[in-house]
Amino acid sequence: MAEAHQAVGFRPPLTSDAGEVELSAPMLQEIYLSGLRSWKRHLSRFWNDFLTGVFPASPLSWLFLFSAIQLAWFLQLDPSLGLMEKIKELLPDWGGQHHRLRGVLAAALFASCLWGALIFTLHVALRLLLSYHGWLLQPHGAMSSRTKTWLALVRIFSGRHPMLFSYQRSLPRQPVPSVQDTVRKYLESVRPVLSDEDFDWTAALAREFLRLQASLLQWYLQLKSWWASNYVSDWWEEFVYLRSRNSLMVNSNYYMMAARAGNAVHALLLYRHRLNRQEILPTLLMGMRPLCSAQYEKIFNTTRIPGVHKDHIRHLRDSRHVAVFHRGRFFRVGTHSQSGLLSPRALEQQFQRILDDPSPACPHEEHLAALTAAPRDMWAQVRRSLKTQAQEALEAVEGAAFFVSLDSEPAGLTREDPAASLDAYAHALLAGRGHDRWFDKSFSLIVFSNGKLGLSVEHSWADCPISGHMWEFTLATECFQLGYSADGHCKGHPDPSLPQPQRLHWDLPDKIHLSISLALRGAKTLSGNIDCHVFPFSHFGKSFIKRCHLSSDSFIQMALQLAYFRDRGQFCLTYESTMTRLFLEGRTETVRSCTREACNFVRAMEDKEKTDPQCLALFRLAVDKHQALLKAAMSGQGVDRHLFALYIVSQFLHLQSPFLDQVHSEQWQLATSQIPVQQIHLFDVHSYPDYVSSGGGFGPADDHGYGVSYIFMGDDVITFHISSKKSSTRTDSHRLGQHIEDALLDVAALFQEGQRLKCRGLAEKGSEHSRDSLPCHTRGSRAPTTATNF
Repeated sequence: MAEAHQAVGFRPPLTSDAGEVELSAPMLQEIYLSGLRSWKRHLSRFWNDFLTGVFPASPLSWLFLFSAIQLAWFLQLDPSLGLMEKIKELLPDWGGQHHRLRGVLAAALFASCLWGALIFTLHVALRLLLSYHGWLLQPHGAMSSRTKTWLALVRIFSGRHPMLFSYQRSLPRQPVPSVQDTVRKYLESVRPVLSDEDFDWTAALAREFLRLQASLLQWYLQLKSWWASNYVSDWWEEFVYLRSRNSLMVNSNYYMMAARAGNAVHALLLYRHRLNRQEILPTLLMGMRPLCSAQYEKIFNTTRIPGVHKDHIRHLRDSRHVAVFHRGRFFRVGTHSQSGLLSPRALEQQFQRILDDPSPACPHEEHLAALTAAPRDMWAQVRRSLKTQAQEALEAVEGAAFFVSLDSEPAGLTREDPAASLDAYAHALLAGRGHDRWFDKSFSLIVFSNGKLGLSVEHSWADCPISGHMWEFTLATECFQLGYSADGHCKGHPDPSLPQPQRLHWDLPDKIHLSISLALRGAKTLSGNIDCHVFPFSHFGKSFIKRCHLSSDSFIQMALQLAYFRDRGQFCLTYESTMTRLFLEGRTETVRSCTREACNFVRAMEDKEKTDPQCLALFRLAVDKHQALLKAAMSGQGVDRHLFALYIVSQFLHLQSPFLDQVHSEQWQLATSQIPVQQIHLFDVHSYPDYVSSGGGFGPADDHGYGVSYIFMGDDVITFHISSKKSSTRTDSHRLGQHIEDALLDVAALFQEGQRLKCRGLAEKGSEHSRDSLPCHTRGSRAPTTATNF
């Protein structure tokens, strides 16, 4: 989501506002340190798993094996083939009366060795199985006998009850693609948007790169892939996110919507409890292939700490409080008592005490959080100048489980003006007023005065599917498990013995008052420049697309190409984010959706001489091409992360590459992302459609571009979140939204059932602005659709 902005905003050379950041460390040293960080994470995870009794396997499995060996020994059978006798000989001789004890110890040692060997074998076998990606490349809905056999073996070797991190030690490492293939795919992706002259120039740069530099840079990447957990993810986090000096607001955060408050904080803390105990099931792609769970570790107790040249992520093992902001004041609210997690009613009581507190904000305290929306080097310098009392208050905020903002204004969908209210809701979640969010926290829970709520999520620590999983759990738990009493309060009883929420005092020095004012001015300027538009498309949804035997994501992506062309009259490089979590510590890859096939389809749709069957044939070719690119990206054979890593190596080696400089100076004017939904099945979306999150969005990736996210809500609704900058004369979020709606109806009309949907959609809109104002069963002067069954 917001990673699109950070990725496309990454520009050579690697600089900050304070000057160039010199990458002076030798390349081999950087690779060594990258691997060292990986091994430290593995050891930390191993120790945590060992302490919680889930590694290397359940203690009950060891006890079962030990008991079986003892039983066999009692029946005068030796399953060790003489090894236990040799172990007994190596043990100290404590005399005849302890002979039986030596036998038990020998059996325990043999059982432990056998137990470890079996577990190691299972992990190796599972890693080999998970390295198979043939299932991903098969046609939709088809499964070969080879894939069925593979799936059965994966389920056997995975065990009966896998936990959240059970697969981590068995996930394969992300492969380094062939540099020749990557360059070839890159040239293919830019051909539709470049003139012949520009393409020839780019191709010449590519040939020079392959001849002079590619092999050396590729060798270093191969070396890193063998030593570190992932050849690109740690550099992606560091150089795209943590070294960026731009404001986090809009640039590195995204939002999610919902419609209730109250129990939400308790539900979030319940999720953290289950996360710590690994009681959350690992995510399985298409119900078959486990995904990497590493990003879950930093959901809570995490803050992005600003630095002059580079930020760093601070993660605490535990935190027993949340930081709360209300009317310019900061509070520390404990989340646990001696008996454990506070009940929802007790938490509600604490928040009500804050709402009832009449004390005013201290000078400049009200706007202090605007510093987290300021350029990172500026915030880092101010942070260092804080006095002791302010440092203690800062520690309470940064050390919180998460940040809660109790807004004084209402938000959310209203019946009086649904369109404008949704747009304002999105803007409030993405940017707020510039000083009422702590953008450094991993996420902030925003509760509006009318009970509506949402999330603002910082992007560097994880990607959208992780926070989305947490959000779905929160909403489902809050609605269907916790609930409310008849008078609207959380269930349970208040606890008068709880201490009052602790007011945080900052005692800010005079010299930072100017910095706060400058930060606030910049935040308000950035916030005021963002145009957000949210609209639900209800004419059809995923069920219709499935009946067409098409990928729902590819269907939307092709419609977005048609809508953008109608909006701007040209094609552009399109950024679609997909995940690479099939691999250990994988994050994302880019799908370049503006393909030659997509352009051919769009031109045909705008050509009145083309018939519907011709357009439909081109549409299917474009969808197939997009699916091939998507599957290649997911299986580690994408373009952009490989080129990014090659560029980073060239910077460390101080090698100038005009080709790589050209790649990383591209303008992506359409950044898109599908928001995952129903990763956890705590309730049926068909029975309770009003309880599904409306999704979320992110800022535009370019000053003259669009940010578009979409979510399939059940089977019959698609909600779009569009953003652009008001300062641009080329973009208009509402205008693009209208083009998207028309494009979807026009694409659907290529199918017989879709013609009826388009007729109904035009009738509901009560307008005659469809293509060329012609009957809904034809486009332009075309003949009616013939047999185009789906």
